[in-house]
Amino acid sequence: MAEEEGTWLSPESFKKLQAELEEMTTVKRAEIAEKIEAARSEGDLRENGGYQAAREEQSKLEGRIAELRHLLETAKVSEPPSADEVAAGTIVTAKIAGDTERFLIASREVLNLVDDLEVYPENAPMGKAIIGLKPGESTSFKAPNGKNIDVEIVKIEAFEG
Repeated sequence: MAEEEGTWLSPESFKKLQAELEEMTTVKRAEIAEKIEAARSEGDLRENGGYQAAREEQSKLEGRIAELRHLLETAKVSEPPSADEVAAGTIVTAKIAGDTERFLIASREVLNLVDDLEVYPENAPMGKAIIGLKPGESTSFKAPNGKNIDVEIVKIEAFEG
């Protein structure tokens, strides 16, 4: 199996995700531990909905912590690339199957850090197809549903987030 490439993150995005991880491993873990302990003190755990809910919340939290740790350990952190060609960390305006869309090529983790943009991963079918293209260039890619979709790059901007 090929080694997975790290996801591009801007230094600001990296810091925000580090802060989220820190909050989860300190504050959130302690809150959930208190909920579990309080529910345990109520008695029979088999019929204790509060206990089951707290354990489920703990499981989701631990999954997110593991996901964030992996992302932060493998991330490629750098300033946004220039806007000369489509790359991770660029905002792209493109005609996709005839419709004009503006989006960011980056990790889905960045989605929580941007308000007004769709985020498409560089390793998704469209991301792979358009990486390296310049304004005026076009290509097509096969969508997960099997359809070929045409894409023309209209404009590229550096991401400032």
